Amino acid sequence: MTDSTVLRGRVISAAHLLDDGIVTVRGERIEEVLPFDVWRARHPRVAEPQYRGLLLPGLVDIHVHGGGGYRFDTESPAEAEAAARFHHARGTTTVLASLVTGSAATMLAQVTALRKVAAAGFVAGIHAEGPFLSPARHGAQDPRHLREPDLDLVDRMIAAAEGHLRVVTLAPELPGYREAARRLREAGVVVALGHSDADYAVFRAALPPDGDATLVTHLANAMPPLHHRAPGPVAAALHAAATTSAVVEVIGDGVHIDPGFAALAFAAAPERVALVTDAIQAAGMPDGRYRLGEREIAVRAGVAGLPDGCLAGSTATLLECLRWAVRGAGLPLRAAVLAATSVPARAAGLREVGDLRADRLADLVILDDDLELHGVLRHGQWLT
Repeated sequence: MTDSTVLRGRVISAAHLLDDGIVTVRGERIEEVLPFDVWRARHPRVAEPQYRGLLLPGLVDIHVHGGGGYRFDTESPAEAEAAARFHHARGTTTVLASLVTGSAATMLAQVTALRKVAAAGFVAGIHAEGPFLSPARHGAQDPRHLREPDLDLVDRMIAAAEGHLRVVTLAPELPGYREAARRLREAGVVVALGHSDADYAVFRAALPPDGDATLVTHLANAMPPLHHRAPGPVAAALHAAATTSAVVEVIGDGVHIDPGFAALAFAAAPERVALVTDAIQAAGMPDGRYRLGEREIAVRAGVAGLPDGCLAGSTATLLECLRWAVRGAGLPLRAAVLAATSVPARAAGLREVGDLRADRLADLVILDDDLELHGVLRHGQWLT
């Protein structure tokens, strides 16, 4: 057991649910996860480790634009690295760096910068939220730069990312969507649907089993509301998540959706809902003025918005979203943990994170029974 870190606590992950368990870490990998009594029998001469509380996988946020005053929509690798470090230290050991709609030149420059941050291991890849989005549902996206799917730009984004473009959000009703989605999927990029004004039939057809998209960006936001005579994208997304491998994102900041809607989504599609923050650079910062792309955002009482009242991302961390899911939406703790770990990891094709099991990366958070953070281990190194 030399050179190993041995942690004892209540283990909650996709692979394990142990009231008294042991997670052993060697180097940057998990070596084993065992019930305490089994571990004790195998290692009778090793000193008994202290019970630490809740042991969870490091959290996985697949939709986040920044935090700690720093942005991912930047051409500065140093700024993007700082945004990632902010979230790492707060328990989100895996992040996708999300971009917003900008000019083609700007987005390509940002992708080029972010690929360096991804290659260095600070982010798990790049999420481009735009520019192929519906003008009718642009939300906080800059409408000046929205465009129909363009295969040339898709190819340039894929090339600029050098294998690190992980997710692209598109509106399925736009001309050229099908060709762009197919090109992205062939390149190994996850196709997400969002910022869409599509009806039920168009949105549903873009999802499994027949469509190329497997993820839905921030369910119910930037799309028509659910209605019993016009079910729209919300019903289509929930039906796909309930009956196929599709996953829907839910922003768990307590602002973007009502707890009752979150409860509905989780009940309709258990283990197919991913908690995300959609956090901007204002996460962890005081009220004031910030930026998202080229647009100025005002944060008041922790809520980020544009002058017209449109919400503009959140100021939450993923651990805060997990707490809201449990306390606000009434989810069982394990369901909330999976929504913040294994479900988003699977949705984004991240196979090394999101669970506590042998040979996975040693990403782990320690919480007390009040879900307060007491420790973060990332790639086998303590951050707190």
